Amino acid sequence: MKQRLAQLIAQTELQVSEQQLDQLIGYVELLHKWNKAYNLTSVRDPHEMIVKHIMDSIVVSEHLAGENFIDVGTGPGLPGIPLAIMNPDKAFTLLDSLGKRIRFIRQVLFELKITNVTPVQSRVEEFQPETGFDGVLSRAFASMTDMVSWCRHLPAENGCFMALKGQFDQQEVAELPEWCSVTKVKSLQVPELEGERHLVILTAKD
Repeated sequence: MKQRLAQLIAQTELQVSEQQLDQLIGYVELLHKWNKAYNLTSVRDPHEMIVKHIMDSIVVSEHLAGENFIDVGTGPGLPGIPLAIMNPDKAFTLLDSLGKRIRFIRQVLFELKITNVTPVQSRVEEFQPETGFDGVLSRAFASMTDMVSWCRHLPAENGCFMALKGQFDQQEVAELPEWCSVTKVKSLQVPELEGERHLVILTAKD
């Protein structure tokens, strides 16, 4: 698995160390192990997880501007944990309302010695951070409108929303609230992943 992940990463411009490779594979192994009891992801095959979860998350890495990020509706830690492994100099808060997911994330952090992640069990609308975030990440929300509406209180003054989407949907953009606009759409290339992937960056208008 490690060799396969290294081959996939070699098809991108990402740089990864041996330790990061070990941590990414360690995460897949833990996800596979816990998935049997906790049903954390519908992807059952660890080799599929490498493409659909690890690669799909880490391709966002080069687009992270800033130091402090929150992954909203993180589920079992996606994309937050792979991104935290790739960016040990940045801080990530992983937010989810389900206790079993947060317990799993705590175990991952402990076993893989990841120190730049803070797991938080809370509903997003009830979570009040002390300071805003440079980036509010999510790949779980149904629509961008829901994401920006529920997470409006989370970005710092110059922070942005970062929505991981499949196809880029102009209809979703048309439905966004007045105070928010799309500033960038980046097409993501994920080796061996079928279908389109996009990172949509949104900011609040002044």
